[in-house]
Amino acid sequence: MIYLDNSATTLVKPKQVISAVNECLLHYSANPGRSGHNASIKCALMVEKTRENLAKHFGLSYPQNVIFTSNCTTALNYAIFGFIQKGDHIIATENEHNSVLRPIEKLKKEGKIDYDIACQSSPFGITLNDILPYVKHNTKMIICNHISNVNGAKANIKEIGKYCKDKNILFLLDCAQSCGHEKINMEEDGISLLAFAGHKGFYAPLAIGGLLINTTKQAQPTIYGGTGTNSLDLFQPDSLPEKLESGTLSTPLIMGLNAGLEFVETHFDEIQYKLDDLSTYLNFELNKLNFKVYTQPENSSGVIAFNIEDYESGQIASLLNEKYGICVRGGYHCAPLKHKALGTINQGAIRVSLSYFNTFSDIQKLLYALKNIKHKVFKMKD
Repeated sequence: MIYLDNSATTLVKPKQVISAVNECLLHYSANPGRSGHNASIKCALMVEKTRENLAKHFGLSYPQNVIFTSNCTTALNYAIFGFIQKGDHIIATENEHNSVLRPIEKLKKEGKIDYDIACQSSPFGITLNDILPYVKHNTKMIICNHISNVNGAKANIKEIGKYCKDKNILFLLDCAQSCGHEKINMEEDGISLLAFAGHKGFYAPLAIGGLLINTTKQAQPTIYGGTGTNSLDLFQPDSLPEKLESGTLSTPLIMGLNAGLEFVETHFDEIQYKLDDLSTYLNFELNKLNFKVYTQPENSSGVIAFNIEDYESGQIASLLNEKYGICVRGGYHCAPLKHKALGTINQGAIRVSLSYFNTFSDIQKLLYALKNIKHKVFKMKD
């Protein structure tokens, strides 16, 4: 099997991640921070170590502002429902995932907020100029997908972040497809809120993500419950991380995330170079085959989208899976506005997404399979 669906989740995990999860299940399975005994304290210390490492990695000064969630979708929901109030205005982009679009549409339908969608004018990604026409006096938050999960378009987050910082507008960055291979510094880049998925670019197990908070503005909890602190009070604690972390944390997943983060930091330059190299090569070869390629060669972050003629993308993906043992994703990628912008509403798009553990051999085998499919497609047309 050749696995090329890493934007959904990475399949191959570093051995350090597997070891960390196993180690936790054997020796760190007490409830972190819920008891005063040594086993609980030992687990809590490992959780706090991961907070510190994530804060350092993303240029956040306060480790307690790292909030663990079950995935990036939950982190984005925490940010949107936690910081937005009635009467606020939001700007999002056409590149956003449904984990952004559905929450803001819900708030709009309930009459609580209004929002606008900024469209991408550059072929490479969203820029500040795309966003500026929609700024209003009550714009509270700008939400931006760093790298599109559909075609790898990359937003210019530095100029957007600087503007938001100057105008005191919250800047929420969705890093689901960029964490682990893009340099991101929340303080330097003016990022107020950062949502990430651990199981993608950090090679962690499934169901671990987080929200990093770099603002003095206060979030309202969306989930209430036990935090291990102030247990006699009937109101939610007001300090982070407890304010936004109710219920038992998954220490095995957090330790796996920490191991994945350490792997990424050790191999960061290699990861970045390899994704760039493989993406550029694949993009070049797909264009040679005269496929409809929706990813710019400059967007070389490991996400490439294309179609063969007008054939439904899911059919091509199924054929790659069944006949050649190659895993890609066809259809729609939870980003309806992006598909509308690309003109792929009727057929979706075939998405190849790479990781550090993919090889040139994987790409060559994919290309061989696509050439065979193309030959059969044109033969059928004749």
